[in-house]
Amino acid sequence: MSKTGNHPTIDFRARLARLMLPIFFDIALVMLVGAVDTVMLSHCGDGPVAAVGMVNQLVNLVFLVYQFLSIGAGILCAQYFGAGQRQRLVQTVAIALSLNLLVGVAASALLHFNAETLLLAMGLRADTLPPGVTYLQIVGALAMFPALSLTLSASMRSAGKVVEPMAINILANVLNAVGNYVLIFGKFGFPAMGVAGAAWATAFARTVQFLLLAAVHTARHIPSYPLSFFRPFPWRELKNLLTVGAPAVGEELSYCLSQVAVIYFINKISTEALATKTYCSNLIMFVFLFCIAATQGGDILVGHLVGQKHYRVAYLLGSFFLHRSMLITLACSAALAIAGPFILPLLTSNETIIRTGVIILALDVILEIGRVKNIFACGTLRAAGDVVYPVVVGVTIQWSVGVGVACLLGLPLKLGLIGVWIGFLLDENIRGVILTRRWHSLKWFGKSFT
Repeated sequence: MSKTGNHPTIDFRARLARLMLPIFFDIALVMLVGAVDTVMLSHCGDGPVAAVGMVNQLVNLVFLVYQFLSIGAGILCAQYFGAGQRQRLVQTVAIALSLNLLVGVAASALLHFNAETLLLAMGLRADTLPPGVTYLQIVGALAMFPALSLTLSASMRSAGKVVEPMAINILANVLNAVGNYVLIFGKFGFPAMGVAGAAWATAFARTVQFLLLAAVHTARHIPSYPLSFFRPFPWRELKNLLTVGAPAVGEELSYCLSQVAVIYFINKISTEALATKTYCSNLIMFVFLFCIAATQGGDILVGHLVGQKHYRVAYLLGSFFLHRSMLITLACSAALAIAGPFILPLLTSNETIIRTGVIILALDVILEIGRVKNIFACGTLRAAGDVVYPVVVGVTIQWSVGVGVACLLGLPLKLGLIGVWIGFLLDENIRGVILTRRWHSLKWFGKSFT
């Protein structure tokens, strides 16, 4: 069967569908952890929601540090799996787990013991500082478990084992939702703990998630790590992991840092603006969920194809799921914009938040055009081994436009949160045009690590 004809493309489309659906539900469930916290805490007022929104931005920044190794491991393992290089795959997973354990323990200590200092540095207002500190101290203390969970999930997905992480996430989300209900509101004899209850439920769910992932990873994917694989030490795999991981996470780390910077300025606008951003972000993240799932599923197959040197088929597959992701994401975004005036009043009674949120959801329809292109191009270029170019483009545009223009419009020009969102819109679309042109240029041919 020809590798450049239509038949392999049809076959890979079917494989993409089989990978994408479990990943879709897996990521949706991960997103629901934060969304459930936000919805349930909305009954406690807009202040706790704003505080937890800022804390989660900081926690997400730490998670991106974990992904430095997890993303690199996923890219390399997909290529090694495609090339049939089992020993190199095992070596890479072992190194990534060991390093992420060290980073996770250090991050846990930093977040727990320096919670107030970190949130003050981010500009959290005095009225929302106590609940923010409480939430960060509890969630931060156990932050090493997500570090390991990310690596275990990336390892299994690289080999096409996507159902297991999804099933474990279902259980983790059930535990989180039930824990929130019991501990936030004080049910079944437990005291009403508010923000602290949400934090304990989230921390417990993430701990159980890690333990189950570790058990399934051992039983279904890598049962052991033979010492012979590490004598001599595989320095080449460590080098590849850092070579791929550093640029791969660099773009996402830059994006998250730019968001932290913008949130600092949003907090200067008002607590209402920060709460509005939290509500809207938790709704919008489900809009581009399909795009993330299609890209992650497609990247697994692109990695396999690049490992086998089938670059042309990888290009055709990538272009296929970019087109499908764009259509579905824009349809979901438009539906959310239409439903916004009915959804937001269910979360808050503040008329200013509702009015601003409706405008934000309308602007997001245009923003998603660029975001889809960015999610696709960044992930797929990395899977093909082209890891540096997205970082250069990302850092340059995110800070000059995403931060610079957003803050200029939001504060000096007094457009508030709407001005900030216009800056986001320009940032995503400019980067999207540049990065998709890179994909279509085919300059990533021949950059595999196998």
